[in-house]
Amino acid sequence: MSFSDQTKFWNERFNKEEFIFGKEPNEYLVKQAKQCLKPGNAVLCIADGEGRNGVWLAKQGMQVDAFDVSDIALAKAKQFAKDNSVELSHTLCDTDGWNWQANSYDAIIAIFIQFADPAMRERIFKQVYLALKPGGIFILQGYTPKQLEYKTGGPSALEHLYTEEGIRQLASELNILDLTSYEQELSEGARHSGMSALLGLVAQKPS
Repeated sequence: MSFSDQTKFWNERFNKEEFIFGKEPNEYLVKQAKQCLKPGNAVLCIADGEGRNGVWLAKQGMQVDAFDVSDIALAKAKQFAKDNSVELSHTLCDTDGWNWQANSYDAIIAIFIQFADPAMRERIFKQVYLALKPGGIFILQGYTPKQLEYKTGGPSALEHLYTEEGIRQLASELNILDLTSYEQELSEGARHSGMSALLGLVAQKPS
Protein backbone atom coordinates (compact mmCIF):
# COMPACT_ATOMS: atom_id res chain seq x y z
CA MET A 1 0.00 0.00 0.00
CA SER A 2 1.42 3.39 -0.99
CA PHE A 3 1.81 6.24 1.51
CA SER A 4 -1.23 8.07 0.09
CA ASP A 5 -3.31 4.86 0.20
CA GLN A 6 -2.31 4.30 3.83
CA THR A 7 -3.20 7.90 4.67
CA LYS A 8 -6.59 7.55 2.98
CA PHE A 9 -7.30 4.23 4.77
CA TRP A 10 -6.45 5.56 8.24
CA ASN A 11 -8.04 8.97 7.68
CA GLU A 12 -11.34 7.24 6.96
CA ARG A 13 -11.04 5.42 10.31
CA PHE A 14 -9.95 8.44 12.35
CA ASN A 15 -12.34 10.95 10.75
CA LYS A 16 -14.88 11.03 13.58
CA GLU A 17 -15.45 13.00 16.72
CA GLU A 18 -14.64 10.14 19.10
CA PHE A 19 -11.17 8.80 19.78
CA ILE A 20 -11.40 5.36 18.17
CA PHE A 21 -8.86 3.82 20.59
CA GLY A 22 -9.94 5.96 23.54
CA LYS A 23 -8.03 8.65 25.41
CA GLU A 24 -6.48 6.49 28.12
CA PRO A 25 -2.96 5.12 27.58
CA ASN A 26 -2.39 1.44 26.88
CA GLU A 27 -2.31 -0.53 30.17
CA TYR A 28 0.75 -2.61 29.31
CA LEU A 29 2.66 0.56 28.37
CA VAL A 30 1.73 2.28 31.65
CA LYS A 31 2.81 -0.69 33.75
CA GLN A 32 6.14 -1.12 31.96
CA ALA A 33 6.93 2.59 31.62
CA LYS A 34 6.55 3.04 35.37
CA GLN A 35 9.22 0.38 35.88
CA CYS A 36 11.61 1.17 33.02
CA LEU A 37 11.31 4.85 32.06
CA LYS A 38 11.82 8.14 33.83
CA PRO A 39 11.13 11.88 33.38
CA GLY A 40 13.45 13.48 30.86
CA ASN A 41 13.75 10.35 28.73
CA ALA A 42 13.70 10.90 24.96
CA VAL A 43 10.91 8.69 23.64
CA LEU A 44 9.64 7.84 20.16
CA CYS A 45 6.04 6.64 19.66
CA ILE A 46 5.59 4.69 16.42
CA ALA A 47 2.23 5.25 14.69
CA ASP A 48 0.82 7.06 17.72
CA GLY A 49 -2.56 7.79 16.11
CA GLU A 50 -4.72 10.19 18.12
CA GLY A 51 -2.01 10.56 20.75
CA ARG A 52 -3.29 8.68 23.80
CA ASN A 53 0.11 7.09 24.52
CA GLY A 54 2.38 9.95 23.47
CA VAL A 55 0.40 12.48 25.50
CA TRP A 56 0.49 10.24 28.59
CA LEU A 57 4.28 9.85 28.28
CA ALA A 58 4.68 13.62 27.89
CA LYS A 59 2.59 14.09 31.05
CA GLN A 60 5.15 11.90 32.85
CA GLY A 61 7.82 14.46 31.92
CA MET A 62 9.30 12.71 28.89
CA GLN A 63 10.44 14.34 25.65
CA VAL A 64 8.20 12.69 23.07
CA ASP A 65 8.46 12.42 19.30
CA ALA A 66 5.48 10.79 17.60
CA PHE A 67 4.58 10.03 14.02
CA ASP A 68 1.57 8.68 12.19
CA VAL A 69 0.44 8.20 8.61
CA SER A 70 -2.93 9.93 9.21
CA ASP A 71 -3.02 13.73 9.19
CA ILE A 72 -6.52 13.58 10.72
CA ALA A 73 -5.19 11.51 13.65
CA LEU A 74 -2.27 13.93 14.08
CA ALA A 75 -4.61 16.93 14.19
CA LYS A 76 -6.58 15.18 16.95
CA ALA A 77 -3.32 14.28 18.75
CA LYS A 78 -2.08 17.89 18.63
CA GLN A 79 -5.35 19.17 20.09
CA PHE A 80 -5.29 16.40 22.73
CA ALA A 81 -1.75 17.44 23.73
CA LYS A 82 -2.87 21.08 23.97
CA ASP A 83 -5.87 20.09 26.10
CA ASN A 84 -3.45 18.27 28.43
CA SER A 85 -0.96 21.18 28.49
CA VAL A 86 1.95 19.14 27.11
CA GLU A 87 4.14 19.51 24.05
CA LEU A 88 5.11 16.72 21.67
CA SER A 89 6.77 16.71 18.28
CA HIS A 90 4.34 15.28 15.71
CA THR A 91 5.38 14.18 12.20
CA LEU A 92 3.26 12.93 9.30
CA CYS A 93 5.05 9.87 7.95
CA ASP A 94 5.09 6.07 7.96
CA THR A 95 7.68 3.79 9.55
CA ASP A 96 9.82 3.74 6.40
CA GLY A 97 9.61 7.52 6.03
CA TRP A 98 10.70 8.32 9.59
CA ASN A 99 14.27 9.64 9.94
CA TRP A 100 15.78 6.88 12.10
CA GLN A 101 18.89 8.36 13.73
CA ALA A 102 21.39 6.07 15.45
CA ASN A 103 21.46 6.05 19.27
CA SER A 104 18.88 8.81 19.68
CA TYR A 105 16.16 7.48 22.01
CA ASP A 106 15.98 6.22 25.60
CA ALA A 107 12.78 4.37 24.67
CA ILE A 108 10.72 3.46 21.61
CA ILE A 109 7.05 2.57 21.97
CA ALA A 110 5.06 0.40 19.52
CA ILE A 111 1.47 -0.22 20.63
CA PHE A 112 -0.73 -2.18 18.20
CA ILE A 113 1.33 -1.43 15.08
CA GLN A 114 -0.12 -4.49 13.38
CA PHE A 115 -0.59 -2.81 10.03
CA ALA A 116 2.99 -4.07 9.50
CA ASP A 117 3.38 -7.23 7.42
CA PRO A 118 6.32 -9.55 8.25
CA ALA A 119 8.79 -7.70 5.97
CA MET A 120 7.90 -4.30 7.42
CA ARG A 121 7.97 -5.72 10.95
CA GLU A 122 11.52 -6.94 10.37
CA ARG A 123 12.54 -3.49 9.12
CA ILE A 124 10.93 -1.85 12.16
CA PHE A 125 12.88 -4.04 14.61
CA LYS A 126 16.15 -3.17 12.79
CA GLN A 127 15.25 0.54 12.83
CA VAL A 128 14.36 0.36 16.54
CA TYR A 129 17.69 -1.31 17.34
CA LEU A 130 19.54 1.41 15.40
CA ALA A 131 17.65 4.32 17.00
CA LEU A 132 17.78 3.17 20.64
CA LYS A 133 20.61 4.46 22.77
CA PRO A 134 22.72 1.75 24.44
CA GLY A 135 20.60 0.63 27.40
CA GLY A 136 17.45 1.98 25.68
CA ILE A 137 14.08 0.26 26.10
CA PHE A 138 11.66 -1.03 23.46
CA ILE A 139 8.04 -1.59 24.55
CA LEU A 140 5.72 -3.45 22.18
CA GLN A 141 2.12 -4.60 22.57
CA GLY A 142 0.11 -6.53 20.01
CA TYR A 143 -2.37 -9.29 19.38
CA THR A 144 -1.57 -13.02 19.12
CA PRO A 145 -3.24 -15.41 16.62
CA LYS A 146 -5.86 -16.37 19.23
CA GLN A 147 -7.27 -12.86 18.73
CA LEU A 148 -8.85 -14.14 15.50
CA GLU A 149 -11.29 -16.09 17.74
CA TYR A 150 -12.17 -13.04 19.86
CA LYS A 151 -12.53 -10.57 16.98
CA THR A 152 -12.40 -7.62 19.41
CA GLY A 153 -9.85 -5.59 17.45
CA GLY A 154 -6.75 -5.90 15.36
CA PRO A 155 -6.07 -7.30 11.89
CA SER A 156 -7.79 -10.33 10.38
CA ALA A 157 -4.60 -11.50 8.60
CA LEU A 158 -2.67 -14.14 10.55
CA GLU A 159 0.74 -12.93 9.35
CA HIS A 160 0.14 -9.55 11.00
CA LEU A 161 -0.28 -11.15 14.45
CA TYR A 162 2.48 -11.90 16.98
CA THR A 163 3.82 -15.14 18.40
CA GLU A 164 6.40 -15.25 21.19
CA GLU A 165 8.75 -17.25 18.99
CA GLY A 166 8.47 -14.78 16.11
CA ILE A 167 9.01 -11.76 18.34
CA ARG A 168 11.93 -13.46 20.13
CA GLN A 169 13.65 -13.96 16.76
CA LEU A 170 13.07 -10.34 15.73
CA ALA A 171 14.42 -9.13 19.09
CA SER A 172 17.50 -11.35 18.98
CA GLU A 173 19.92 -8.39 19.20
CA LEU A 174 18.09 -7.01 22.24
CA ASN A 175 18.01 -8.30 25.81
CA ILE A 176 14.44 -9.43 26.53
CA LEU A 177 13.21 -8.23 29.93
CA ASP A 178 9.59 -9.29 29.50
CA LEU A 179 7.90 -11.40 26.83
CA THR A 180 4.47 -12.61 27.75
CA SER A 181 1.27 -13.79 26.06
CA TYR A 182 -1.93 -13.33 28.03
CA GLU A 183 -5.65 -12.73 27.76
CA GLN A 184 -7.37 -9.70 29.19
CA GLU A 185 -10.43 -7.51 28.79
CA LEU A 186 -9.48 -4.37 26.89
CA SER A 187 -11.41 -1.14 26.97
CA GLU A 188 -9.46 1.11 24.61
CA GLY A 189 -12.11 2.87 22.59
CA ALA A 190 -14.58 1.25 20.22
CA ARG A 191 -11.82 -0.41 18.20
CA HIS A 192 -10.21 -2.39 21.04
CA SER A 193 -12.99 -3.53 23.31
CA GLY A 194 -13.61 -6.89 24.99
CA MET A 195 -11.64 -10.03 25.78
CA SER A 196 -8.37 -9.97 23.87
CA ALA A 197 -5.38 -12.24 23.20
CA LEU A 198 -2.30 -10.11 23.77
CA LEU A 199 1.48 -10.19 23.68
CA GLY A 200 3.76 -7.78 25.50
CA LEU A 201 7.49 -7.25 24.97
CA VAL A 202 10.01 -5.18 26.86
CA ALA A 203 13.53 -5.42 25.47
CA GLN A 204 16.72 -3.48 26.09
CA LYS A 205 19.54 -2.56 23.74
CA PRO A 206 22.80 -3.86 25.23
CA SER A 207 24.91 -1.13 26.85
